[in-house]
Amino acid sequence: MSTLYATKVKAIGGRSGTILSEDGILELNLALPKELGGKGGATNPEQLFAAGYAACFGNAIIHISRNKQHKIRDNDVEVLGTVGMVSNGNGGFALTVNLDVTLSNISQTEAEKIVEETHHVCPYSNAIRGNIQVSTTVHTK
Repeated sequence: MSTLYATKVKAIGGRSGTILSEDGILELNLALPKELGGKGGATNPEQLFAAGYAACFGNAIIHISRNKQHKIRDNDVEVLGTVGMVSNGNGGFALTVNLDVTLSNISQTEAEKIVEETHHVCPYSNAIRGNIQVSTTVHTK
């Protein structure tokens, strides 16, 4: 299997450090959230994961609909990704994810079918299947 795309991002200093992509486009300070005892005021790995998953899932919905009667356009899909951190019961931590999907100009039944199919195409869904609890809500407008 050949790699279609690869990127590198360097993290320095853990949750209170910085991240920098190899092309320099992504350069951010990180901070431990106030809810976890930190100062806050900067992004954190959970926000970055939520953003990446939401964007990737939204694009996968568009991809899935290409061969359907109703094609989903860029402006017809919104995905709100929520990533939570919970104790794993063994002294460590686990993540939870909720994807709140809103699709425009489509029936609720068709929207639910497309979202279900999307979980089999989206690289994030495929990567975390069986490892992270993922719930999905689907709305139409």
